[in-house]
Amino acid sequence: MTEPVHAADLTDELEDWGDLAPPLGIPLGDAMPTRGLETWAAESGTPSTGVWECEPGDSRWKLDGEGEFIHVVSGRMTCTSDDGVVTKLGPGDSFTFPPGWSGTWNIHETLRKVYTMFPA
Repeated sequence: MTEPVHAADLTDELEDWGDLAPPLGIPLGDAMPTRGLETWAAESGTPSTGVWECEPGDSRWKLDGEGEFIHVVSGRMTCTSDDGVVTKLGPGDSFTFPPGWSGTWNIHETLRKVYTMFPA
């Protein structure tokens, strides 16, 4: 059994995950520092959960072998899929990026999200 995690209250618990880089996303400008905490994972290729935080900027994403469900805790971003669908997300919003989703994320202010990664 895992302990409850209150993503909005995490401060020192988030680990420095370095600048955004493949295979996650590709920054389209300045470096985008990230922090996170994996809260559960079984083994490679299975679902995992955690908290992820990223500084503002534009980035390119392609979810080849997995999808992602997110719940935004703080910050704002605009996601534009390659087929032109624009989705604006802010605190309290949830969204599922299905396996194969590709497009850009414009993070307007430091974004903190709870995520679940799931295999295709």
